[in-house]
Amino acid sequence: MSYVDDRFYSDLIAAFKDWDKPELEIKDANARDECRQILEREARLLDQNRFEDWLAMYAEHCIVWIPAAETAGDPRREVAIYFDDRRRLEDRIFRLRTGKAWSQVPASRCVRQLTNVEVFRAGEKRMVRSNLLMTEFRAEETRMIAAWCAHRLAGGRIEAKQINLIDRDQSLRNPSVLL
Repeated sequence: MSYVDDRFYSDLIAAFKDWDKPELEIKDANARDECRQILEREARLLDQNRFEDWLAMYAEHCIVWIPAAETAGDPRREVAIYFDDRRRLEDRIFRLRTGKAWSQVPASRCVRQLTNVEVFRAGEKRMVRSNLLMTEFRAEETRMIAAWCAHRLAGGRIEAKQINLIDRDQSLRNPSVLL
């Protein structure tokens, strides 16, 4: 049975609403460094196409969410570019490993850069905001993708990741590379 139920959605919506208030920011440099290291490792694993190792960074009950709306709300009622639970992420990785995923033939070569990492308290968990600039080379073409990301971390694992593309309302041409 899937863990993505009404309770999961309610928790997700609450977690991603009003989490980045100044009074919730954690100023401790060590806490920020720990969270930044998790995000940097995630980016490196994706750049190296080490998808199984990347997914191992995620909690058993996890979500990767790319909203199509300027301000993400309820993914049950709004269009999402991605809204993938763990099983869907495993399916994506399996397809990529077949060598027959048309969106990645030829495979992309990517470099992700993370900046402006900020950490916020969310009870026992942490919410982390960062900026992402990804350069992709594929099929003799280079393109850049920019976004700000929100990660919910618990116990050093990623429970949820939201990627907020700055050009979400344009033709995205193969967003599969964002995995």
